[in-house]
This record gives sequence, C-alpha cells and structure tokens, in this order.
Amino acid sequence: MNGFLGAVSFLTRVPTGTGARRPEELAEFVPWFPVVGAGVGLAVAAIYAGSHTLLPPLPAASLAVVAGIGLTGAFHEDGLGDTADAFVGHHDRDDTVRILKDPRLGTFGVLAVAASLLLRAGAVAALTPAAALAALPAAHALSRAAAVATMTVLPAAAETGLGASYVLALSRWRALTGAAAGLAVALVLLGPTALLAAAAAGLAATALGRLATRRIGGVTGDVLGAIQQLAEILVLLVAVAAVTSGFSNSPVSSLLALVSGSS
Repeated sequence: MNGFLGAVSFLTRVPTGTGARRPEELAEFVPWFPVVGAGVGLAVAAIYAGSHTLLPPLPAASLAVVAGIGLTGAFHEDGLGDTADAFVGHHDRDDTVRILKDPRLGTFGVLAVAASLLLRAGAVAALTPAAALAALPAAHALSRAAAVATMTVLPAAAETGLGASYVLALSRWRALTGAAAGLAVALVLLGPTALLAAAAAGLAATALGRLATRRIGGVTGDVLGAIQQLAEILVLLVAVAAVTSGFSNSPVSSLLALVSGSS
C-alpha cells in the first residue's frame, strides 16, 4: 500500500503523506505507475463524460485534458517540452544535457506541448463518453507502462538526477511487474486493440529511448516524461481508429456503451 500511495504522491498533486527520501524507496513506487495512470485516465474520462452533457465534444475534451494536466501538475508535459528543446537540432552532448536542465521552454518545447494538447483533445473528442471511459484509463496506464519498461532496458544518462535515481535503483522484476500491470489494464478495457496500442507505445519508447542513448548515453526523467506523452497520444489515436473502424469490441467497452445508451 505504501508503494501505491507513494506513486500517487509522486505522479499527481494528490497529497498522501508518503514520499521517498532514498532512490530505493522511489523505486518501490515504480510498479504502481501504470495503476496510478489508469486512475488519472479514469478521472479525465469522468470529467469528459460529465462536461459532454453540457458542451460539444471538443470543448468537453479540452476541459478534461486540461483537468488531467492539473491533476498531474504537468509532470510529463514538462519532460516533453524539455526533451523537444534538447533533442531537436544538432546539439552536442554537453549542450543537450544543458538544455534538458534548463527550466525555461524554447520554441520547440512550446510547440511539442501544444501539439500534445491538440492531439489528445482531438482524439478524446472523437470518442463517445462510453468509449473514452475505456480508452483514457488504458492510454494513461499503457503510456506509463512504456516508460517503466524503458527503465528496464536502457541505462540512466547520468548518476544523478530524478530519472537516474529510480532507474539505477529499479530492479528488473519490479519494472516488468509495472509494465505487465499497464498491459493488463489495457487488455481488460480495450480487448484486442490493446495489443496494437501497446505496440504503438513500445515503438514510441524504443525510438525516443534509442535517440536519447545515442545523444546523451541513456534516459533521464525528462526523456521518460516525453515517452509517456508520445505513448499516450499514440494509444489514444489507435483507440480512435479502432472505434471508427468498428474493430474495438472489448467486453468493458461494450458494457459501457450499453449502459450509456440505456441511461
């Protein structure tokens, strides 16, 4: 239970009174990241479903996505912006690391965060509230599972910093447990579509992870945040494509649609 509460405190603005003082304690939180992500996604989906009764789809979706950012404190968006600033362009290793550590956002960082907001809001708006109640928790869980899996296979770029603290202390079985939890959540919610979504999230993690390894020797907390954002976008787009084509047929999605239709 401490691991779950610690993950809630680490990934969101919800106070739980549980914090990590040592890297080993922080590593205990990591397997719970996808589970907490699913909770964040459920909250976003609930806000979308509620606001959808009063607003058109796009404003309702935008409100829900922004509320989710408020819940997490823009934790992952900050990593996406810093990573975009650092990796777009021909910077050497020292400049890349310096830009990653700079708290200010440049042009590429602002564009990356804006693109993330547009794509996520647009994807959610393309879903019915019932479909969003399945897709959003799955996207938040799978995207965090992709970041957790990345910690298993790639080294930390430095021996200090937030990303290094839990990458270095994280055991393989803990990381695999967390990644498996995210996939399990997605399978329950999306059915076979979860496999396509997981492949898309894995592709994003692999591409960005390899780029980070080549440029700075490994991953950082910012890179892991960027991986989460890219993976979430791709999972949502896969879910939209599945719903549009009629491929999505998970029991949970069907049940939610049935309940929504009868209410």
